[in-house]
Amino acid sequence: MMKRTFSLLLIAVAMMGSLVAQTVDEGRKFFYYERFKSAKETFDKVLAANPNSIDAVYWLGQTLLKQKDSVAAKALYQKYLSQNGNAPLLLAGIGQIELMEGKTADARQRFELALNTTKAKDIDVLNAVGRANAWTRFGDANYAIEKLNQATQVKGFKDPETYLLMGDAYRRLVDGGNAIVSYNKALSIDPKLAAAKYDIGKVYLTQKNVEFFLPAFEEAIQLDPAYAPAYNELSFYYFSRDINKSKEYLDKYAANTDQGPELEYTKADYQWFSGDFAGAKAKAQQLIQQYGDKVEPRMYRMVAYTSDTLGDLAGAKQAMLTFLAKADPEDVLGADYAELANVAFKTPGSEAEGFEYMKKAIQTDSVEENKIKYVNKAADFAKKLGNKSVQADWLGVAYGLKKNPNQNDLYNWGFATYQAADYLKSDSIFAIYEEKYPKEIFGPWWRARSMTAYDSTGEKAVPHYEKFIEVAKALDSVKYKGQIVQSLFILAGYANDVKKDKDAALNYLTQITFIDPTNEQAKKYIDILSKPAPKTSTPQSRPRSGGNASTSGGTSK
Repeated sequence: MMKRTFSLLLIAVAMMGSLVAQTVDEGRKFFYYERFKSAKETFDKVLAANPNSIDAVYWLGQTLLKQKDSVAAKALYQKYLSQNGNAPLLLAGIGQIELMEGKTADARQRFELALNTTKAKDIDVLNAVGRANAWTRFGDANYAIEKLNQATQVKGFKDPETYLLMGDAYRRLVDGGNAIVSYNKALSIDPKLAAAKYDIGKVYLTQKNVEFFLPAFEEAIQLDPAYAPAYNELSFYYFSRDINKSKEYLDKYAANTDQGPELEYTKADYQWFSGDFAGAKAKAQQLIQQYGDKVEPRMYRMVAYTSDTLGDLAGAKQAMLTFLAKADPEDVLGADYAELANVAFKTPGSEAEGFEYMKKAIQTDSVEENKIKYVNKAADFAKKLGNKSVQADWLGVAYGLKKNPNQNDLYNWGFATYQAADYLKSDSIFAIYEEKYPKEIFGPWWRARSMTAYDSTGEKAVPHYEKFIEVAKALDSVKYKGQIVQSLFILAGYANDVKKDKDAALNYLTQITFIDPTNEQAKKYIDILSKPAPKTSTPQSRPRSGGNASTSGGTSK
């Protein structure tokens, strides 16, 4: 009897384990579909039935992070680590929290301990380490890729999620090519994996390549009509193009996602993109009132943008500052600080504050194109203010940001610096221009102009005017005749007035007549300089008394 009872107990335990495993898988499925409310409810039920389910604890923590509740996630991982300090998944989970807090060294120790405990043979743990580093601001994407590649070498490997995470890590490195390769590898393991196709679309969306991202999102829902994130992206895309089609995708998104705050936030976004700014603002304010401290901080961002659009600058500033105070740092965009800058630029007396916000926008944003857009915005506003010095500084920042700046970028920076009367600096900028583009006239010409303004004697400008003449003649002496003549006059004036070298001055003036035979001014100065200097009278010696004057030393007879 005892033996039978024991056997029944074993069967019951086995069945319970099987039931829990299925429920954890169900929670993970909700997580995959980004139905985080349902995922949390599922993992809560698992833990209520079996408080020792480490898998449920780990995935509940991940769900809480997706719900922007890092405080609860940290408390959860700490609680269960205090009971089971060597659980590899929990070590990876708390390491992820530490990465979010910027404690990179502590996090790395957690990851290494988790991997050593499993001898780097547990795919779930390797994925957890990769996930933490691929999804976290202070994560090491290269470290993630290294560990995820280790997972693919584990015997019997066939987990498409590993390649999804690897693609995410490559995206962190702004390596779209390898990201797409990784997502396609995930599809090769599971051809119905809509998330992989969706992620490919996200890569092309970043590149603004509509010919590729739009089909990718559409293919994602063909692979799995329940994959809501793709409907959401398609709805956003069609907001400003086909409002009816956008509404159709929004309805499908709503039908395949959890009812609750996230859906309401999306509806607020829809109102914004459809041009109903007053409605979007009212919706965001209603959600802030409804959910209080639990509201998604981006609703404050919505209030900020709509308030700006509707002319409420003070309200826009306050809402954006509230968003920045409440938002997870990873959710703050360069555009948020740029919006604060825009508001400041529209507010008299706040111009300096606007430039500081634009600096923060550049520091926050990781996309070169966006950084340059912010810089140009600041430079244009400085120009509007008539502040040449600040405009020049911002154009210098723009030049430094570009991976492949062109000659216009360098010219604009140098010319703005010249206009700001910083002549030594403009000379140094056009020296770079001259070195990079030796066959162009602008380098020596603006170096000459800069040094003419800087040095009243004109001495420092001489070699640059001579270089300009050389380059201009080689390019097109007819096209640049006016500037060549002007340069020769300046050189002639310096030679005659400062160096007192009349012959050199005549040489420069003669060159003018070769280029412009009708130049009467040059001829006039040639005539003046060609005349011999007037003789000066000298007193004559009086003859010696009693005889002729002599300088030979002879004697009179």
